Amino acid sequence: MKCHAYNMFFETIANKTRLAILEALQKKPMSVTDICKSINQEQSKVSHNLKLLTECHFIDVKQKGKKRIYSLNKETIIPLMDLVKKHVEKYCSKECTRGKR
Repeated sequence: MKCHAYNMFFETIANKTRLAILEALQKKPMSVTDICKSINQEQSKVSHNLKLLTECHFIDVKQKGKKRIYSLNKETIIPLMDLVKKHVEKYCSKECTRGKR
């Protein structure tokens, strides 16, 4: 079902917390603790959203000792985020400066 897959994709990135996680991971791979500090959210909320992002393959996770390190999917999500940035800078910059949505 193509429609369901598209809906799931856009619902995943439409969530403010998940989008903040993706933006934070653009800087560097991070542990859940680092992500929580970066986006100023509670660990339970971040962990719940990391699970959804991992299930949809927006992010990858690797075990490093006792920590789980999260990073953006290099094949699809990094290029997508670059494309979104390019679009926003070209077409939405005035809209985005009016106020947070």
